[in-house]
Amino acid sequence: MIVAGQSQSAYFLEEDIPNTERSHTLSVLVDNEPGVLARIVGLFSGRGYNIESLTVSEVEHEKHLSRITIVTTGKPPVVTQIMHQIGRLIPVHRVTNLTWLGETIERELALVKVAGKGEIRDDALRLAQAFNARIVDATLESYVFEITGTPSDIDRFVSLMTNCGLVEVARTGLAAVGRGKIGM
Repeated sequence: MIVAGQSQSAYFLEEDIPNTERSHTLSVLVDNEPGVLARIVGLFSGRGYNIESLTVSEVEHEKHLSRITIVTTGKPPVVTQIMHQIGRLIPVHRVTNLTWLGETIERELALVKVAGKGEIRDDALRLAQAFNARIVDATLESYVFEITGTPSDIDRFVSLMTNCGLVEVARTGLAAVGRGKIGM
């Protein structure tokens, strides 16, 4: 089942969706079985489109269903075509473009390692407090912070930490759900 607006045509564009390249968050509900992710990713790579973020996790253990959240950039007709092609795969139950649904709740988790001493170390702690980042590891020479937020919040935090001795960043990828009753 494809959820991409009113029409199911690959060439349909809603009037309020501009025909410009932009970021799209797709949510795909699939059977949890080997090879499904490779086939879905293959649809993107076969057409030369980049996946900016990809997260996968089992969401219904009893039914063996997993949710794949994909962030990509493209024009609406291309994204719609990819959605329809994903939807035709046998183990796919539903494809939803969360971007087209309107308001979504998006979060990402990052671990950020910062090394420094003295005043730089104090600056890193103050910034972490301002962003509600949690210290998950501390030594005399470094901190590892855990931060959860929107991708833009994490980007800002990482950017500010470069001045405090940023060493390493690990990000989980985007998790997203639609607001209200609509969702997946």
